[in-house]
Amino acid sequence: MTLDFLNPVIGSDLAAVDRVLRESLSSDVVLIRQVADYIIGGGGKRLRPALLLLAANACGYRGRDHHTLAAAIEMIHTATLLHDDVVDESQLRRGHATANAHFGNPAAVLVGDFLYSRTFQLMVGVNRMRVLAIVADATNLIAEGEVLQLMHAGDPAIDERAYFAVIERKTAKLFEAAGRLGGVLGDSAGECEDALARYGMHLGTAFQIMDDVLDYSGDAAQIGKNLGDDLGEGKMTLPLIRALAVGTPAEADVIRHAIAGGGLTDFAPVVAALNRTGALDYARQRAKEESDAAAAAVAGLPASPAAASLLQLSTFAAQRTY
Repeated sequence: MTLDFLNPVIGSDLAAVDRVLRESLSSDVVLIRQVADYIIGGGGKRLRPALLLLAANACGYRGRDHHTLAAAIEMIHTATLLHDDVVDESQLRRGHATANAHFGNPAAVLVGDFLYSRTFQLMVGVNRMRVLAIVADATNLIAEGEVLQLMHAGDPAIDERAYFAVIERKTAKLFEAAGRLGGVLGDSAGECEDALARYGMHLGTAFQIMDDVLDYSGDAAQIGKNLGDDLGEGKMTLPLIRALAVGTPAEADVIRHAIAGGGLTDFAPVVAALNRTGALDYARQRAKEESDAAAAAVAGLPASPAAASLLQLSTFAAQRTY
């Protein structure tokens, strides 16, 4: 399944968002331009901007501020990736060398800071205090999620509750903000805005679960990163948590050893344990449940191409292979 279904509905809007991104990242500091062009030009699914655009369209918004806010949301996401890759010492993203691998850690961190500050400049231009409040709250919770994940690194005792506490902050919160911002722009009733926010939270959760599944079962060329990166970084994701809970003592020992420091040397036996215990299928089912909850959240929206695309996007989140 691909995202081509979005093109007839918001293809021109996404092109406008890319223009805003490139204009906003202009700087007379050469290194900022170089790093910004490198990361924005590297592509990406643009899921968060797409969600904001679809939500705004579904609520009847017809202005241009949705382009600005969609670009701001993507810049926040990009800044988190820059900082994540430094913390995780990642070398590959979207099939290319990460910015930190290409330009060095100091440049990646500082350009990430530039992106955050430029984001708030963009939002001030929209001149809506509600918008600023939503994004400020989201970025704060995202930072909490990153710190929680750092605290849990290398700890095989993490359970599902702790896992979801991390991903709801680290990943799903920005999706939630994108959905809510679309509702705010459309001046929708509070009930519709809340429905779009719930949709975003469930969509983001499904997306992250599938990301964690693909780290053990995807095609490296297709997903654009090395398989086993999460294991090498000591991250206890949902497939590992499930396998640890239902696997044999020997399988549990393999997983604990890998998380505590064995990393990729244990990748093959860990994958074998995930397959034997059905942990990957279990995680896929949890992603589908989140996808279904996202669809249910927006089932009451008025019929429109944008509303139909929101439903398709929820399906994509749980079925994607990249």
